[in-house]
Amino acid sequence: MKRTITASLIKWKNEQPRKPLLLRGARQVGKTYALKEFGREQFPRSWYLNFEEDESLARYFAEDLHPERLLEEFRFHFGGAIDPRQDLLIFDEIQRCPRAITSLKYFCEELPDLAICAAGSLLGLTLNSESFPVGKVSFLNMYPMNFLEYLEGIQEDDLAGCLRDYTGEKPFPAAAHEQLWDCWKSYLLVGGLPEVVNTFRELRQDRYAAMQSVRKLQRDLINGYLADVAKHSGKVSAMHIERLWKSVPAQLARIQDGTAPKFRFRDAIPGLRGYDRLAGPLDWLERANLVMRSFILNTAGVPLSGFVKETAFKLYFFDTGMLNAMSGLPPEVILRYGFGSYQGYVAENFVAQELRASGDEMLHCWQGRTSEVEFLIEAGAGVVPWEVKSGRVVHSKSLSVFEDRYQPRLSYVLSAKNEITSSGSRRRHIPLYAAGIIRRLIGKTIFDFAGSLPGMGISLDEIHEQAIEAGVTEA
Repeated sequence: MKRTITASLIKWKNEQPRKPLLLRGARQVGKTYALKEFGREQFPRSWYLNFEEDESLARYFAEDLHPERLLEEFRFHFGGAIDPRQDLLIFDEIQRCPRAITSLKYFCEELPDLAICAAGSLLGLTLNSESFPVGKVSFLNMYPMNFLEYLEGIQEDDLAGCLRDYTGEKPFPAAAHEQLWDCWKSYLLVGGLPEVVNTFRELRQDRYAAMQSVRKLQRDLINGYLADVAKHSGKVSAMHIERLWKSVPAQLARIQDGTAPKFRFRDAIPGLRGYDRLAGPLDWLERANLVMRSFILNTAGVPLSGFVKETAFKLYFFDTGMLNAMSGLPPEVILRYGFGSYQGYVAENFVAQELRASGDEMLHCWQGRTSEVEFLIEAGAGVVPWEVKSGRVVHSKSLSVFEDRYQPRLSYVLSAKNEITSSGSRRRHIPLYAAGIIRRLIGKTIFDFAGSLPGMGISLDEIHEQAIEAGVTEA
């Protein structure tokens, strides 16, 4: 399947100087396939080592970490010589061999011409070692397939082209919108894990069989992820991590119903309360790329990270299909798209996933006293709010409150509607399925930092309050 990460891999290949690359991501997002295809298409030859499949490979790194000696070992292992100037060397599941991670430092320093990529599904849990080659590697994150990749994966190339070429200046063609909406509903069920997408593609002519197979595979994958938790976190911690992970769907539902303003730890694990006691399990899930955290802000200023409170956040699943599988929602209910308040958190989780795939490593939302805007995006010198509506009703009191307070130069409403935005309006309407391309539509030049203060994404009253707190008495 075509993956957009290929362009980033090609960019890395052409960098000068070029460091070894660490590709990070959850299990089953397609890291191995992407690297093998990259090697096949961009290099005369590629060489592949998997430290999980063959634990004996660690013996090559036991003596010393000199690249020349290691290449000599690999020559006898493969039965062929690696050309440092032309070939690609792939270390897969590198977290299983810490000394292989350390060796990347010496490959960078002593053999810089060799293109070497390393991948690991639990690298976030491994990279705290003192021997990590700080400053000697480049990083690239890989996520489940976004909606555009999904369309290409199920061979809906015309629809993928329509979405890719969308400019936001006029609505999608009516027929295309209906088909894109239907495909989006199937994406909510299938999600973006390549093996699940491939299963759906092969069986989609028999919708019932396809959905049953998809859900069975997702349940198997959930059990596999939980087995990873048990294997790598210890018995007691594993129980807490599992319960915390399984609580995410119910927590999101409560947030959508307005009964909880943020993630509540006391609802996740009976008998345990407070951020401090469960920060470890939460960090584990984040480093394993199984959840996404969105910080709840009370002030929308630039940079957004400056207004983060560590204990106020929402949690989303790393993959919308897996979220629905964990929720236990029947496939036919999802495809009918009539499951009450659950629609809201599913749509919100989808947008979070699209943002993460677009490169937003840190997610934010805004909450006022009685208002909430689901996502805030930094662009240029300001903040762009995104309001997520799961249906066709697009009136938003919360977004109006935000616009009056912060005067953003642009805002978006994502919904089921396919309508034209009036010329000159700062509020734009976009179908939900197009969330992944809004970054491109916004562009980096929409904000003129030399303009008036209200366009900076923070109100004048809050500037005054922050100045007082900082001890500034004159302006």
